[in-house]
Amino acid sequence: MTTGALASLINGVVDGDSDIVLTGFAKIEEAAEGQLTFIANPKYSHFLESTNASAVLVSKSFEHPNPNGVTLLRVDDPYATLAELLRAIQNSLPAKSGIENPCFIAEGVEIPEDAYIGAFSYIGQGATIGKGSQIYPQTYIGDGVEVGEGCILYAGVKVYAGCKIGNRCILHSGVVIGGDGFGFAPNPDGGYDKLPQTGIVVIEDDVEIGANTTVDRATFGCTRVGRGTKLDNLIMIAHNVEIGKDNVFAAQSGVAGSTKIGDGNRVGGQVGFSGHISVGNHNEFGAQSGIPGNVGDGERLMGYPAVDIRKFARNMVYINRLKELFDELHRSK
Repeated sequence: MTTGALASLINGVVDGDSDIVLTGFAKIEEAAEGQLTFIANPKYSHFLESTNASAVLVSKSFEHPNPNGVTLLRVDDPYATLAELLRAIQNSLPAKSGIENPCFIAEGVEIPEDAYIGAFSYIGQGATIGKGSQIYPQTYIGDGVEVGEGCILYAGVKVYAGCKIGNRCILHSGVVIGGDGFGFAPNPDGGYDKLPQTGIVVIEDDVEIGANTTVDRATFGCTRVGRGTKLDNLIMIAHNVEIGKDNVFAAQSGVAGSTKIGDGNRVGGQVGFSGHISVGNHNEFGAQSGIPGNVGDGERLMGYPAVDIRKFARNMVYINRLKELFDELHRSK
């Protein structure tokens, strides 16, 4: 596709040659002739002076020296536009369909004609698979599991009995949905008796869950992940947790049991939420923060225990100066 044709497709403006033919995508520092790249973060702007890309997606307000005269495609939001283009290409690829052998599909389970069941998969009694869903090899779908339409469960996903997956969800390899919650009661002998976990997990529509993330079933009732929420790799969601809509969690974060999290929160890597707390809407949590208590709406927190991010920054300045302050104190005695 030429840069001019692409600009028309994405409602962009060509700043340069509109007849260049583009054949693929690449990172700006690795791009070659014929490839399209992008600049969404200003810290990468200097690569414009050395890139071999034929065209670069930038914002309409982008300004930076361009000594090589690289053609720019100016759009409102280069990152969002790139995502749109990559989705269009991915959606144009032929979807897998049919049933590969060997696999086990319990008697009475109906597989839609346009669905795909990969080899060595297991589909339990009473399970349902929605239209257009793709179940990759070595996936386990337990008895009574519901998988909605247009879902992708990559190789090695495990969904325990009774759990429900909404429409258009993506579960990456190693995801476990519905493993037992961590429920044990101390007994008189000093040991622990297992508390049976009889609930389920409900994953609502348009959720994506990264590789090796686990969502535990509820003791009773359900553990819930709300519509549009995105969970990165290596995340732990404990029993009876309720997560609202359109949240994003970065890798290695964890939510302890029975915590309730609202809508639109942004959670950095390795953030830990204590159990039995309530978190509101549209908060931001910096990486490695510890959240021991309730949080309202619209806060920006960091540290352990987490405090307002501005207070955290001031505290770090003081901590870094502690040696100087103690030296001054000793000299003054």
